[in-house]
Amino acid sequence: MEKILIVDDEQDIVELLEDFLIQKGYNTGKAYTLKEASEKISEFKPGIILLDIKLPDGDGVIFLKEIKQEHPNTEVIMITGLSDKEIALEALKNGAADYICKPIDLNYLSTSVLSKVVSRYKERT
Repeated sequence: MEKILIVDDEQDIVELLEDFLIQKGYNTGKAYTLKEASEKISEFKPGIILLDIKLPDGDGVIFLKEIKQEHPNTEVIMITGLSDKEIALEALKNGAADYICKPIDLNYLSTSVLSKVVSRYKERT
């Protein structure tokens, strides 16, 4: 079962995503700050991270760079309320697997997550 860490400071969004992903059969963890996310990554060891760009204690794109350096096989899907193409391009250049704008289209999210799970499975076999 794939582990997915949800990192967002909006509790409603975290709960919505967590409920949705659990219904799809994924094991989920959650964090509301980058500090908390860093700790969760070490203990939970997610294969996929849903990462908000703007968090109270820092910038998600900078944190993305750290994740990809320390955990290069972890897939990171950026989520944001901003529809700024420059930020999206920067995130993708720095290793993001996808970029999803809020309000989140759950069908698209499901497809994106499933494609990451399949590619991770193929890498292992």
